[in-house]
Amino acid sequence: MRLLLLEDDPILGEGLRDFLRHEGHVVDWALRLLDVAQYSKVRYDALLVDWQLPDGSGLAWVKTLRATGDTTPVLMMTARDLLEDRITGLDTGVDDYLVKPFRPEELAARIRAVRRRVVGSASSRMVFGNIEIDLATKTASVSHVPADLTAREWALLEALVLRAGQFVSKGELDRLLNGGEAQVEATSNALEVHVHNLRRKLGREAIDTVRGRGYRICA
Repeated sequence: MRLLLLEDDPILGEGLRDFLRHEGHVVDWALRLLDVAQYSKVRYDALLVDWQLPDGSGLAWVKTLRATGDTTPVLMMTARDLLEDRITGLDTGVDDYLVKPFRPEELAARIRAVRRRVVGSASSRMVFGNIEIDLATKTASVSHVPADLTAREWALLEALVLRAGQFVSKGELDRLLNGGEAQVEATSNALEVHVHNLRRKLGREAIDTVRGRGYRICA
């Protein structure tokens, strides 16, 4: 997933960023609200937001996002543990509320849970025809036979699954596979190679392509 981490504590922020990257996510880390502007055109799967920041309120920033129609899932991370704080956060538009200190494994699980709600699945397992995908264990099988996917093949498949029914542009997928940086690979065409390998392992009809729009996982 492509995640935006908004956390001003350098030790906590670095630790969460490194943990989530190890989990296979692409993470952009901002320490202040002012730093978020550079990511304004990026499409994220979830936002991880600290309530109290050096230059303002993370919750107020979320409220502004919601007022513009932005529905990106938000997980609030804060030391404010009073009941009224949780109610205020959730009523403002936060999708989940995590009280510090917490284990990064719990944050990762809550990210997966929020994304499942977005795609309308109560379970981490999702089925597309004869393909079964488990977002929690990061595994896929075809007709109950496990598919041996590389880390980048899984990242590509996960991105398509989390946007099921939508076309995902080549540029967005390229940034995901390259750690957030778009790269022009005139000779290797790495993205096309990964798509080809996924089709070979999952079936030729698993991924649909439309020129100018991108790729989509097929039901």
